[in-house]
Amino acid sequence: MVDSDTTKLTGADALVSTLADLGVSACFANPGTSEMNLVTALDRETRINAVLCLFEGVATGAADGYARITGEPAMTLLHLGAGYLNGGANIHNAKRADTPMINVIGDHAVPHRRYDAPLNSDIMGLAGPNSIWIKSADSVETTGKLATEAWTASFGPAPGPVSLILPADSAWTEGGVKGGKAVRPTLRETSKEKIDAAAAAIGRAKQPVLLINGTALGEDGLKAAARLKKAGVRIITDTFFGRQRRGAGVFFPDRMQYFAEGAMNDLEGTDLMLTAGTHLPVAFFAYPDKPSLLVPEGCETMDLGGADSDSAKTLAALADAMGAKEAADPAPLEKPASAPTGELNAASVGASVARHMPENAIVSDDGVSNSLPVFLSTIKAEPHDWMGLTGGAIGQGLPLALGAAVAAPDRKVIALTGDGAAMYTNQALWSMVREGADVTTIVFVNHSYRILNIELARTGAGNPGPTAKEMLEIGGPDIDWVSLAQSMGVEATAVTTAEDFDAAFEEAMKQKGPRLIAALVPG
Repeated sequence: MVDSDTTKLTGADALVSTLADLGVSACFANPGTSEMNLVTALDRETRINAVLCLFEGVATGAADGYARITGEPAMTLLHLGAGYLNGGANIHNAKRADTPMINVIGDHAVPHRRYDAPLNSDIMGLAGPNSIWIKSADSVETTGKLATEAWTASFGPAPGPVSLILPADSAWTEGGVKGGKAVRPTLRETSKEKIDAAAAAIGRAKQPVLLINGTALGEDGLKAAARLKKAGVRIITDTFFGRQRRGAGVFFPDRMQYFAEGAMNDLEGTDLMLTAGTHLPVAFFAYPDKPSLLVPEGCETMDLGGADSDSAKTLAALADAMGAKEAADPAPLEKPASAPTGELNAASVGASVARHMPENAIVSDDGVSNSLPVFLSTIKAEPHDWMGLTGGAIGQGLPLALGAAVAAPDRKVIALTGDGAAMYTNQALWSMVREGADVTTIVFVNHSYRILNIELARTGAGNPGPTAKEMLEIGGPDIDWVSLAQSMGVEATAVTTAEDFDAAFEEAMKQKGPRLIAALVPG
């Protein structure tokens, strides 16, 4: 810990110690030359656990996972604009998850910028679109002040990633001043007038639906949702969400279907759609002759607050306004009595996960097409938290799991990922070993971008020829996941049958530390 009363602070010291004073306790870093003074500042600031990541996409995804579990922002350390771009996909996912995150981006010294060195770039222009706040500390005196601003801004009005650019000369120069204390912003509450109007609209509706996300997916929010369900309101979550509490003893809402036609069929007859903690549902992609906005024709819509609102409190207030005191039954604890047998597929993997997943586990879901059967199989498993692929940018699963494990070292973390997705950020395995992270990774190995094969037919792109097929298959050469994992120190095994997977997963749940199971499933 840096004591500003007895030590002359550099700008880097002022920034780092200000964040530590505000409660930031983790930094996921991929530093370069511009960040050397930040690295040594982290040496002196012992309240922050610095985790080295071999790729910026691992650092940003891990910061996302850390904040989803703790509710507090982590710091990332990125090397100039190029480093930010390397981490950009998982910053995009974090923004869609409404995750607070403080990205500290090193930059060239201010006088050096005008020479346009090879790594020079418009960091403001690159980072701005995915930052809900962005500023550059162009003088040493501003470093602590802007650190406090960045921390505060990461909480909202709607939480999200912020970017604080630190030029090298602002980092190395003495004269830094801590930013001081700050009051953490809170999510807004939905007005009584809107709540009363929603209760009245529900009373008039024949098939009301409430679409939820945000704090509504925590335990308190789901208890209120269960009351609304009992009162006749259908409860649906977004297709992808930052974090949902689920399992035995927890009310389980429906989930918005991924494909537009499936969602529209599922919503047929809905005459009132309310949203809380989210917005009206939109198809992931446009398709010929299919809708983009997933709202039935003639359906009334009501907005009860987006990501800037406390949706758990919104649901509780709505249930109170409706006089809804009784609650729908939560999911009972119900595990498969015996191990699955025969062919290894997503359903049998799901059965084994439901059998052996311990209480209070955390699941990081980047399995795309193969993870849905696991999701459905674990409705009645031990209580756990599920983290989804909010922004659709694959390669999130392993870093998200790393961050969750750093945040909650006493909880088992399970990462579900496809072989294509995991190749984006397989460097996370190395950091898991270095940190002793208790993560069991399940890689669905089918040597294919399976979801893209499905989408090829749905978009009307025509019959695939040899070039198209080559673009969607990732075999030849086949990726040896066991060797890849073992090269980074992860204990790994490959399985081809349901029985072998069940045994491997049961063993992994009994052990601590990183492990990987390559599940060879049909393509």
